[in-house]
Amino acid sequence: MKAILLAAGQGSRLLPLTLERPKCLVPVGGRAILDHQLDACAAAGVEEAVVIGGYRIAQIAAHLAARPSDALPVRLVLNPFWAVASSIGSVWAARDLLGDAFLLMNGDTVFDPDALRFAAAHAGAGVSLLVDPLDGPAEPDDMLVTVAGSRVTAVAKTLGPALASHRSLGVVVARAGSGYAAALEAVIGGPEGIHAFHHAILDRLARDDAVAALALPSGLAWQEVDRPEDIARWPDPIA
Repeated sequence: MKAILLAAGQGSRLLPLTLERPKCLVPVGGRAILDHQLDACAAAGVEEAVVIGGYRIAQIAAHLAARPSDALPVRLVLNPFWAVASSIGSVWAARDLLGDAFLLMNGDTVFDPDALRFAAAHAGAGVSLLVDPLDGPAEPDDMLVTVAGSRVTAVAKTLGPALASHRSLGVVVARAGSGYAAALEAVIGGPEGIHAFHHAILDRLARDDAVAALALPSGLAWQEVDRPEDIARWPDPIA
């Protein structure tokens, strides 16, 4: 299985930390977000990681070049549309990988490695989404999810409180021939498709009962890093 890390955007909400470096290189717990993610991918049994870069991609290239020679193999791919498209543009840049098994993740979230191990080990056939139950009001940045039984039935930031049962962790696991690639083409080719979040692909698949919900076991830490104050919220259980 390959991992696809969506790390092309600047991360304007993290300014001034991202004024002169890409979001994925912002340090959390003393290490770049990207290093947290690559180490977690290796622990989950991923064979290769593909990082989709854009903003200040030369810095990402230099950072990857400095990793140990025995580390997880990593390939860097440019998303040339990073400044004009939403996250779906980065998925499009990795479209040649989507017919095989893959683990796709947002490039701004830090995980306990056991979270990715769980996702890789428990994903079923087709497409699965790692989710966390809402234990209170959703935060403004949450990608909200409706889960019915073991299935995802809707994904959107605009889901109302009556529908939103979980939040997405931004981790998608797909098996070979999952149909994810066809859904990507349908969404990005639609009206305003280039401005869609990549979760719109999951929402489309969910209409056909094609997305399984992977509920994160309690006790496994994760932190989406959207704003400077999020950095201090990471407990760094793997330091």
